[in-house]
Amino acid sequence: MGKYKPKKLKERIFTSYLTSMVSITLVLFLLGLLVMILLNAERLSEYVRERIGFTLVLHDDLKETEITKLKNSLKAQPFVKSLKYVDKDSAALVLQKELGEDFTGFLGFNPLFNSLEVKLFAQYTHSDSLAVIEKNLMQNPQVKEVFYQRSLVSVINENVRKISIFLLIFSGLLLFVFSVLINNTIRISVYSQRFIINNMLLVGATRSFVRKPFIRKSILYGIYGALLSWILLAAFMITYKKELSGMIDTNDFIILGIVFVTVFLLGIFLSWISTHVAVNRFLRMKFDELFY
Repeated sequence: MGKYKPKKLKERIFTSYLTSMVSITLVLFLLGLLVMILLNAERLSEYVRERIGFTLVLHDDLKETEITKLKNSLKAQPFVKSLKYVDKDSAALVLQKELGEDFTGFLGFNPLFNSLEVKLFAQYTHSDSLAVIEKNLMQNPQVKEVFYQRSLVSVINENVRKISIFLLIFSGLLLFVFSVLINNTIRISVYSQRFIINNMLLVGATRSFVRKPFIRKSILYGIYGALLSWILLAAFMITYKKELSGMIDTNDFIILGIVFVTVFLLGIFLSWISTHVAVNRFLRMKFDELFY
């Protein structure tokens, strides 16, 4: 019977620390995702802004050489990210698929024009910049009309600003919640050993001596949790690499390195500070208070 109790206690302690490590791993995984999103916030903003572009409707009587000259001229502009030429026949086929009927046969001719789809770099997608670019594009003799969705531009710019503010506030709240979760998890694991802490004090151990093994073990589990969370993050990014492309750069090793180091340091720091606080709490308790 004397051997059974220590074994049972040992299993209980191991289970509590295992639960702590799993909780820390999941929390650090979510923190890693949060850091990844924050570091890619500018990229996300650019991704949304660079959906904005101009449609240049060209005159119908342009020669191939004139169109090529216009394309080359536009490609040399600093605000142009990409350029796509759409001839009137291709545009008619796309519209036919959308309408579900052959409107050219009904009309007897193709009313569409050749056009250029111009996508811009993010820094040129503000309303004032777009107005200047539109004016410059209209000065090209090959261009008949210039279209872009002004209302959509205003909505995108406003929403990007709101999302940036929301991300900062949301990140702060999540960091606080995750810190509390790790703190509570570690406190529960230390709680199962409160009598051991009291017994060590009774035989003359100093507080720093009592804290040391708890902190050492907690930091070790924090490291394990950080490594496991990194494996989960890597698996997540590999699995959803196609879906994340354009929004999160999974090939940017600088960002990946920052995420890894941040998760690693957070795992160590949160485990250390939570264990330090939890052990100190039980060190201050009297023996009769340990039963409550």
